[in-house]
Order: sequence, then C-alpha cells, then structure tokens
Amino acid sequence: MTTTEISRTRQTLPQVAHARNPGMELDLDWVAAVQANTSAIERRAASLGGRRSVKKDYQAAWLCKAISLIDLTTLSGDDTEGRVRRLCAKARQPVAPWMLERLGMEGLTTGAVCVYHEMVETAVRALEGTNIPVAAVSTGFPAGLSPYRLRIAEIGESVKAGAKEIDIVISRRHVLTGNWQALYDEMREMRAACGEAHVKAILATGELQTLRNVARASLVCMMAGADFIKTSTGKETVNATLPVSLTMIRAIRDYEARTGFKVGYKPAGGISKAKDALLYLALMKDELGHPWLQPDLFRFGASSLLGDIERQLEHHLTGAYSAANRHAMA
Repeated sequence: MTTTEISRTRQTLPQVAHARNPGMELDLDWVAAVQANTSAIERRAASLGGRRSVKKDYQAAWLCKAISLIDLTTLSGDDTEGRVRRLCAKARQPVAPWMLERLGMEGLTTGAVCVYHEMVETAVRALEGTNIPVAAVSTGFPAGLSPYRLRIAEIGESVKAGAKEIDIVISRRHVLTGNWQALYDEMREMRAACGEAHVKAILATGELQTLRNVARASLVCMMAGADFIKTSTGKETVNATLPVSLTMIRAIRDYEARTGFKVGYKPAGGISKAKDALLYLALMKDELGHPWLQPDLFRFGASSLLGDIERQLEHHLTGAYSAANRHAMA
C-alpha cells in the first residue's frame, strides 16, 4: 500500500463502517472453554519481525497509516490546559506540512486525543472544527478501585463534557477470582453509562497473570458490549506485548465469527518506536484483515510513538535523521 492508496482510503471510508457491538447474554460455557496455548502464542509473536518487513515508500505509507490510528495521549499528574491545547494542535497537525505535502498526505490527523476527565472540555474546545474525537480515561483510572457509584458517575460526567470515547478500567479481582458474572455486570453497566460514546475496556493485562485469563476477560467484556478491548493503562509494570495482543485479537476474531459483530483493539503502553508500530500493523492485517486497519477498529495508545514516526518519515524524505527535539509532542 502506497501513500497515495492510504490517502484515498482515508478520504473514502466512513469513520464507522460497521454495526456497533450490542453485546449478548453471558455464556459461561463459552468462557470456560476458552484456552490459550502460551508457547504457541509466543512462537507466533516472535516470528513477526522476520516475516514482515516493508521498505522505502511502502514503509512511509504504513507509518502514515499508524499516525492515523494513534490515540495521542497525555495522562500526567502535572497536565495543564496549555499542555492539552498544544497536544491537540499536534493531533491536528502531527507531521510538518512540508513532509505531508511531499508524501501526498495533506490532512492527516491522529485518531483521537486521550486525556483525564479534568481536561476533556479543554480538548473538545481545542479540536473544534475537526473530526478528531476526545477520549477520556475513567472509572478510577488507573487502579479502578474508587467507589463503584463514583466510577459510574465519572463516565457520565466525561460524556457530558463532550468525550466521544470512554476508556474504562475493569476490576482485575473479578478476573483473578474467576467471577465472570461480576465482570460482565460491571462492564454492562459501564457500557450503558457511556450512552452513545464508545467504550474501550482496559484489561490491565500485565496484572492478569495468564494468557488464558486475558482471553477470558476479553471475551466477557465483548459479551457485555465493549466497543474496544485495550491492553493496559500504561501505568502497569508490563503493558502491551505481542503475545498478549495475539491472544486478544484472536478472541476478537472468535467473537465476530460467533456473533457477526466487530470489536476494536487498542494496545497501549510501551509502544514508542516506529518499528514496533509496523509489527502491530502486520499482526492486525494477518490475523483480522484490512477492516482492522481503520481508526474505528484499531488504535495505538501512545505519545512518544508519534515523534519516532516523524523522525523516520523525515529520514525517508531527506536521507538524514533529525534530532528528537525537532519533533516535540506539543
């Protein structure tokens, strides 16, 4: 796929080209039957780097595609309105105009901007006139241990403030104790609280102990109506990995085969290099196909990733690597 082909695809595809996942009744027999062959999953993930390699114009095209899939994120305790406004300006113009012109990618933006609830209104104002949605992390992010009624209320406040997507965190204890009914009920209520806003269920996979737990938690959240399943908050010791991603996207594939509904995927945390983004894109295309290379079904939760992609694109155009500080986040 060249930059011209990707640009044409971006212009013609609707933002959401599939029916929203309505969820289904909890099927405990299906959940119990889920297994994960850890050694086979790890071998498959380890093979990706050697099996998929793109160069020159094709690499530039895929990197532009990756930019369009980034949830550009700031989730720091020292966030200010000024920082969020600058981040939104970066989302609107993620790469220098001269580079986009030479690549034939004018109008390229990131997939979304992701912030804490306190900064939702600021981000919404800064993105007026664009189609870039604001995503808010919610439900006691990142631990998800605040009082339940407050977690539900927080979703409503973020939606009221203008967030079009809500990244919620599940209660990990439900997974670790095998209380699938409790996880389903929690996810179902959070989905209802989101209303028209799409909900991304953060599993915090680095804290779920086994890939089987990851697979089962993924399935239960989809049964409860999650629009996306997401690996991590970015605050855990272990965040997105290829084996975890393979486990989750195969759960997505199984869910679509059984129900006919597509669910999105968002790896987050630790994806900071352009070469890593290319591996995830190859994995998605191999396992789920072209529909999951669009913003309505795939996102990267990242911040520093964009800077490295910019550097790689400048190298592609000029033959020289620029200093990282030439591609500041905001």
